[in-house]
Amino acid sequence: MKKTYAVFGLGRYGLAVATELTAGGAEVLAIDIDDETVTDAAAELPICKCADVTDPEVIKRLGIANIDTVIIAIAGNLEASVMATILCKEAGVKTVITKCANDIHRKIYEKIGADKVIIPEKESGKRLAKNLLSSGFIDLVELSDNISMAELDVRDEWVGKSPAALDLRKKYSINIVAIKSAANVDTSIDPQLPLTKEMKLIVIADTSKLDSIK
Repeated sequence: MKKTYAVFGLGRYGLAVATELTAGGAEVLAIDIDDETVTDAAAELPICKCADVTDPEVIKRLGIANIDTVIIAIAGNLEASVMATILCKEAGVKTVITKCANDIHRKIYEKIGADKVIIPEKESGKRLAKNLLSSGFIDLVELSDNISMAELDVRDEWVGKSPAALDLRKKYSINIVAIKSAANVDTSIDPQLPLTKEMKLIVIADTSKLDSIK
């Protein structure tokens, strides 16, 4: 089943996230409080609504509780962004990603329950969308036009098996460069080490091959 996304705020960053997600085939609900902004965005996004996401009734009416991931890209209005973050978490949204203006604001969003906080100067909207579309990836960094480094969860079918037994290089054209376990990052990988669900794999791969890991 496809994951669903909502993007609050259709400025340059929010619009970049929403259009990239849409281009990747995701179902995206795009929302902004400015009617003219929504009208302009509707040319690129199939589901655009003009709404006040700081209103609990609006959050309920839009069915935000049923959205898998909400990206709140209204950092220019701290009060509205904070309220939207709180309302989404209270509604039961599993993942709330909030754009913020600086590190001081980051601490505020982390305190109120945002699952990920983005400072746009440090992470582009396009990159965030690519990360979200790459199911199973926690983070993805493009090293070149065709090579990426990604952090991914250990899939259920990999649990209990070793890197050597899985032979991910042959099957998926990916190379494990490190394994994260709790607070440790081990770059000296034991090829016979059984993987656990709690581990994270740091891999380098041909970007075009990454979809095969979904």
